[in-house]
Amino acid sequence: MGTCPANSPQIEDWIALARTDGIGPRLFARLMERFGSPAQALRATAADLASVEGIGKDTAERIVASRGRFDVQAELDLASRHGVWLVHIQDPRYPSTLKAIYDPPPLLYVKGQLLPSHQLAVAIVGSRHCSLYGQEQASRLAYQLAGAGFTIVSGMARGIDTAAHQGALSVGGQTIAVQGCGLARVFPPENARLFELICNSGACVSELPMQYEPLPENFPARNRIIAGLGIATVVVEAGLRSGALITARSALDAGREVMAVPGRVDSPLSKGPHQLIKQGAVLVESAEDVLEALGQIGDCLKGSLAMVADPDDDQAKACPPLEGHQKAVYECLGGEPLHPDQIAAQTGLAPGQVAAALVYLQVKGLAKGIEGNLFVRRGPVLPL
Repeated sequence: MGTCPANSPQIEDWIALARTDGIGPRLFARLMERFGSPAQALRATAADLASVEGIGKDTAERIVASRGRFDVQAELDLASRHGVWLVHIQDPRYPSTLKAIYDPPPLLYVKGQLLPSHQLAVAIVGSRHCSLYGQEQASRLAYQLAGAGFTIVSGMARGIDTAAHQGALSVGGQTIAVQGCGLARVFPPENARLFELICNSGACVSELPMQYEPLPENFPARNRIIAGLGIATVVVEAGLRSGALITARSALDAGREVMAVPGRVDSPLSKGPHQLIKQGAVLVESAEDVLEALGQIGDCLKGSLAMVADPDDDQAKACPPLEGHQKAVYECLGGEPLHPDQIAAQTGLAPGQVAAALVYLQVKGLAKGIEGNLFVRRGPVLPL
């Protein structure tokens, strides 16, 4: 991953203001407009604070009373130990696509690199409790788009998010994960290895303090960041109450393209994407559909997409040595078709781990799904 980039200038004041009780992204922006800098806002009296729209007397007193409670230096020390750096919204390194949304986070915690090339990004999101079909489509789409030059953004959750990150990594592409917790934690815990791979190929980011837990109320706000980092959002399998639809609404609010992959008409996981399509979202069957919807941007990348090998092609890409769950599942597979439940029983892996490994092996051309939800080994024999 290389040397950790330097924090933004005056980051201590930015952290102190952001971590003051009662101040969210919108109030932070109003305080900046009124006082000009976090340092000035931190010195403001309760009367001055009460004059800011949306604060009032009670909130102003709460802000004054809580100033200085958060241990900024301890937070910076912890971030440094984890290889995390902080960037505020006035720093040129802050993503311009995210800065343009209605309520951008005033600062981001970053593990990895934020590069200018990451501005060309597509978010791929969906259900945690997805089908194998959904995982395959998310991985394939991410593989193709990342191979064409897009950065893939998702939330590193189980299911569709994990498949999207893995698809991008499989083609050597760049991907960004937006965490719903602090970066001293990995959520879900089984994605610890994926977390490190993402940090090495792109970045994991969060607006939350380092040790903040993955509480349910964190994720709607997290989803606006996912949408804000992409120029388009693609939904792959989502129920009508899925957080993926919150991401889609955030994308619409930001004036970004919303797209959806259709599914089985009898599946509850298809209701979200199908509703979006009925409401005008672009129907996506392949990366070509994404490029077509993006107009001139997509036109510029059609040549690059044409050079991306089909992930089902045995010769598509030399595969690195397998390890962990992927190695266990690959070794379990043979000429005799196996059901995922049989693979789980033989390897001792959890069903979700088997499903994720099968998606990876199929993307690499090392496994093939056949009728009856069965799988066989395919492709070259690799050094394991």
